[in-house]
Amino acid sequence: MSRTAEIRLTIDLDENNVPTEIFWEASEAKTSGPISCQSMMLSLWDAEQKSIAAIDLWSKDTTVDDMNLYFYQAIHKMADTYYKATRNQDVSKLIHEFGEGFGGKVGLASNQDNTKPGRAKPIIDLISLAEDNQSRSAK
Repeated sequence: MSRTAEIRLTIDLDENNVPTEIFWEASEAKTSGPISCQSMMLSLWDAEQKSIAAIDLWSKDTTVDDMNLYFYQAIHKMADTYYKATRNQDVSKLIHEFGEGFGGKVGLASNQDNTKPGRAKPIIDLISLAEDNQSRSAK
């Protein structure tokens, strides 16, 4: 039996049309009512036009550090989603590696030699974690 699910976004704007608050809710969410978030990226693929429509919003109090962490996690999530959709482990790993490079550039992570003084340790080794998850999914 088919059903319809709904996702709703509510954006509060200031006098300059800059988001001050972002809320989302979903008909199939585990919680009821609007949930606050600081930033969002919504990408919609138009298969007929072969193009993407995107809505990228962040509230005006979002810090650069928050945005760096948000993008770091989003890149890794995209790698996981890409793998789930294509089963292409090589490209998924490449996206994860890009994410780690991004994390290193913004001071979040580094997969370089962590034995040298001053080298940051990764927040989590997402590349190995993704490979483990992909191995389990394939079984």
